Amino acid sequence: MSAGPNFEGRSILFRPLGAALDGPPLVERGRQLLLDARSRRVRPGRDDKVLTEWNAMYASALAEAAGATGRADWARGAVAVGDFLLTHLRRGDGRWLRSWQSETGARHLAYAGDYAWLVDAFTRLGELTGAARWTAEARRVADELVALFHDEDGGGFFTTGHDAEALLVRPKDVLDGAVPSANGAAALSLARLAALTGTSRYAELAGEVVDLVRPLLDRQPTAVSYAAMAADLLASGLTEVVVPGHHPDLVDTVRRTWRPRVVLAWGEPTGSPLWDEREAGFAYVCREGRCELPAPDAGTLSRQLQAAS
Repeated sequence: MSAGPNFEGRSILFRPLGAALDGPPLVERGRQLLLDARSRRVRPGRDDKVLTEWNAMYASALAEAAGATGRADWARGAVAVGDFLLTHLRRGDGRWLRSWQSETGARHLAYAGDYAWLVDAFTRLGELTGAARWTAEARRVADELVALFHDEDGGGFFTTGHDAEALLVRPKDVLDGAVPSANGAAALSLARLAALTGTSRYAELAGEVVDLVRPLLDRQPTAVSYAAMAADLLASGLTEVVVPGHHPDLVDTVRRTWRPRVVLAWGEPTGSPLWDEREAGFAYVCREGRCELPAPDAGTLSRQLQAAS
């Protein structure tokens, strides 16, 4: 038992893994015999695939959490996952693959959901690190998402790429389930990337997804929650914050409060119009092409962000 309560004000008895059992030696001996007997049985099959979509999802969440908390270990972990994906899940010709195993390497063409989450992961890694390479990767994947999966006639994105095996019906994933739908994730990630890069085409594509699921937004919004969040971003607009160079006090001011309608560009310039005529040592808060006066300190930046929100 721990010194104080460990669950909702009460003490729940537990035994740390590997700790010695305080009791008759016969009990511990029995446990060892059971373990030995189990070790001689055929082990259950283990699914050891590394999925692109799930790991991109993880990198995205870890990058956002690292920025909000300042946890350097989480930041390193997010970057490590991103680098692993780039190294092991992308084919030589640039085509992304669905899964990787240590024995066989990467296999199977990636789906729209894989691409959508890669866009989000690389975008958030750019916001976390200030490294231009991540935003460049996000743009590259977004363009490939459009080239391979976009439905030119009906809008939104098909599940499989045009280079995949032909199916009787080419599916289109629009309903959220245990994980967000491919179209919902694509809409949200493209809306954020559009604000960071100034590429209006990305916002238009996100709007296509919203239009595609609009009947569900009215009748059953929880079934398309990620598309609903994208609709909110597109309707409300995003606030862009640019901090040229390395100024932790200004960057931390942006991250200190959860602001889902804010995107952050800092560190290395990315070629986006957001970076035009920006001077190091200041933060720039912009919205719909209009910017506030350069903020020279954290206090001014905080007030501008509060007004923009």
